[in-house]
Amino acid sequence: MPDFIYSLNTSTIRPASLLDKIRIAGEAGYGAIELWHDDVDAYLATGGSLDTIKKELADRKLIVPSMIYLKGWFETTGAEHATLLSECARRMEQAAELGSAISVAGPPAGKADFDLGVRNYRELLELGRQIGVRPAFEFLGFVGQYHTIELARDVLRATKDADACTVVDPFHLFRGGSAIEGFAQAGLTAREIGILHFNDAPRDPPREQQGDEHRVQPGEGHLDLKRYVQIARDAGYRGALSLELFNPELWKRDPLEVARHGLAQTRRIVEG
Repeated sequence: MPDFIYSLNTSTIRPASLLDKIRIAGEAGYGAIELWHDDVDAYLATGGSLDTIKKELADRKLIVPSMIYLKGWFETTGAEHATLLSECARRMEQAAELGSAISVAGPPAGKADFDLGVRNYRELLELGRQIGVRPAFEFLGFVGQYHTIELARDVLRATKDADACTVVDPFHLFRGGSAIEGFAQAGLTAREIGILHFNDAPRDPPREQQGDEHRVQPGEGHLDLKRYVQIARDAGYRGALSLELFNPELWKRDPLEVARHGLAQTRRIVEG
């Protein structure tokens, strides 16, 4: 049995419809699917229902380990913050309805006050407890400030909240300058890892010039993903390992083939 639950983040096959993404994840052999709130909202706007989504997930024997994403909560105050927090609550309620234990909470794009962010994250965690979902503070390697695993860890621990957690992603480790070994050096516990993303990065263009669109399938770049997996194992993490790509070239291909190839590459690294 593998250590992790293999999950497909639906950004990997973005052009497909929501129900097709669920079907493809099941047919490709995944045990989980990481959904985006925007996809779900767009489906609901056309007359779809959460009950239909839940039935499709059940029919394909898929769990939802995480949903993406909560925005604007970190850096805002006053009326703007209240409005955005209300939207975060709506999204976490949607996540809870679909059985997701985690909602990915994105960082600010630019500079933001650390103490304010910690207070706001503590507030978001409490709101999540009331709903039954843990918001996971994500670091993104290309944003202005909160782009490293070390900074994410500092935010988590400053809350002094046992539910605080982050999203670990090999591309963002690389892009933010921490490198894969930064994952080990951060010293995260299994509880502090909300979900583990999986992907690879090419050597060119230079790290500082890479964006989401440069991600490639696991094993087709230069990142030491075997070490990445071992660090997660050593931390005691045994949750979802979610393939997350945003590569426009892959979006042009047959989505089932992309999903199947990604799972085969992931399994080769994890189980090989």
